[in-house]
Amino acid sequence: MANKIQIDDMVTVGALADLLLIPVTKLIGELFKNGIMATVNERIDFDTAQIMVQELGLDVELERKASADDSGAARVRAATSDKAEPRPPVVAVMGHVDHGKTSLLDAIRTANVAKGEAGGITQHISAYQIDHGGRKITFLDTPGHEAFAAIRQHGAQLTDIVILVVAADDGIKPQTIEAIRYARQAGVKIIVAANKMDKEGADINRLKQQLSEHDLLTEEWGGDTIVLPVSAKTKAGIPELLDMVLLVTDVEELKADTDVPARGLIIEAHVETGRGPVAHALVEAGMLRPGQFVVAGSAYAKVRNLESTSGGALKEAGPSTPVVMTGFKTLPEFGDEFSVVANEKAARAATQAAAQAQASGMNRGASSTELLRIINRSNELSELNIIVKADVQGSLTSVIDSLKALDTAEVAVRVVSSGVGAITDNDIRLASASGAVVYGFNVGAPSNIRQEASRDRVSVRLYKVIYELIDDVHGELEHLLSPEIVETPLGRLVIRGIFNTTKTAVICGGEVTKGRLQAPSLARVFRGNDELMEVEVVGLKRGPSEAKDLVEGEMGGVSLKTPSRLDLMDGDRLEVFTREAVKRSL
Repeated sequence: MANKIQIDDMVTVGALADLLLIPVTKLIGELFKNGIMATVNERIDFDTAQIMVQELGLDVELERKASADDSGAARVRAATSDKAEPRPPVVAVMGHVDHGKTSLLDAIRTANVAKGEAGGITQHISAYQIDHGGRKITFLDTPGHEAFAAIRQHGAQLTDIVILVVAADDGIKPQTIEAIRYARQAGVKIIVAANKMDKEGADINRLKQQLSEHDLLTEEWGGDTIVLPVSAKTKAGIPELLDMVLLVTDVEELKADTDVPARGLIIEAHVETGRGPVAHALVEAGMLRPGQFVVAGSAYAKVRNLESTSGGALKEAGPSTPVVMTGFKTLPEFGDEFSVVANEKAARAATQAAAQAQASGMNRGASSTELLRIINRSNELSELNIIVKADVQGSLTSVIDSLKALDTAEVAVRVVSSGVGAITDNDIRLASASGAVVYGFNVGAPSNIRQEASRDRVSVRLYKVIYELIDDVHGELEHLLSPEIVETPLGRLVIRGIFNTTKTAVICGGEVTKGRLQAPSLARVFRGNDELMEVEVVGLKRGPSEAKDLVEGEMGGVSLKTPSRLDLMDGDRLEVFTREAVKRSL
């Protein structure tokens, strides 16, 4: 009798493989064979999942979960009441590398950061809010498309609009296509920002033609895709872009309840010296206030400080507001949904139940938080995209099987396409779109194909010996391995005097009590057993003269570069070390 497994209408490839108890690479390979190019983070529908189970010959019967929560949009519509009020839109900015996404975000921040807020936008925040025309817009700064997919995965309508940044002088590129796919899967409105309009070669009509090839028809071509010319450099078109975001917001009638217990999503969390666990979150509904008890997975907090992402204190935060919270007892995880509960007793009970459910595996494959953790694990896997062509099917199968055997927990081969016969222009186009390397085994590539590959910067590699091909791929996978970070202790200096302190630098002196100091190097600053900060040692002095090193027993001066103001005290110590990245091998 077949085992019965219940799944939602949409399920990630990684989660489905986990439920079926098969390697995710096996499921991805079967999807590819059936013409579906999907990664571990992407979602497939129930019918596709059922077909894959049949193709794989598994003794499993899939059943559709009976749930009103069929999609993010459905969940939000069900969750809002007649008293729901308009809320700011949540906007994700996506695009190909070097097309100006960061510059555009910086231009928007510079022009629109709310007046009076202390400090600037740091490099580590995940969201921020601006004011435009008296209305607020929340920007979600997603470091990658996988993170965007993960945020969407928990089911809430947290991202409403995607601004797709495309360089008008360069056109659509692989990451642009990937961004379009993620935005479509999320079911959100796409606004195309044609950036770099100030550069020579910018051609917005060519861009519109390329967009039409990906079923994004502009309004003048009978579609509903909005394309706006902008320049992050000159800031031209940015007010119009923000106006369009607000217009789309009005059309979509984005609303949320405010008279309910606050809930939302943890989008980043870390530990800060002196503040403990700090969580960046996005409020989805309700009003979050200092002093409330918040539960996020197996962590809870009495909100001690509630701040905007630019550091200003908040008395309350409503829907679509990005916030920074302190007061957590333990660090919450990215992707955990948070909610306000009545008191500490309820908070403890909720976190204990979550911890027990996690320990017993009750939420395996079912909870949105667990799905996010699966996605986060999968994001640690680096993939080498390849296209394989061979002379006969037997050779093709042998090559692919041999390459799949190279997969590890950190790196893997992703066969984007494969086939029998010579390399064609279709292979080159697909390789260009997916960033793949084309491998030919006992086949040729005509001169016109080589020219096309050279023009599109596609690497074509031909082999007649299978082991040479495998060695080549092995070498490429090694390049994808994250280097090993090696720290080497050098010595210790005890502070005996502080001569100058600025926001980013300290000049001090002291005694070397252990080892040998050198510059440049790194150091951790300790006061007793507490680590205050990691700093850079940029210079040493022996008396009035510059020194290359200071050895045990010597007194000397030290120049430090600091990430923020560091007020040293007599008796503090520097533990000096070096850190280097060492290449690893498979």
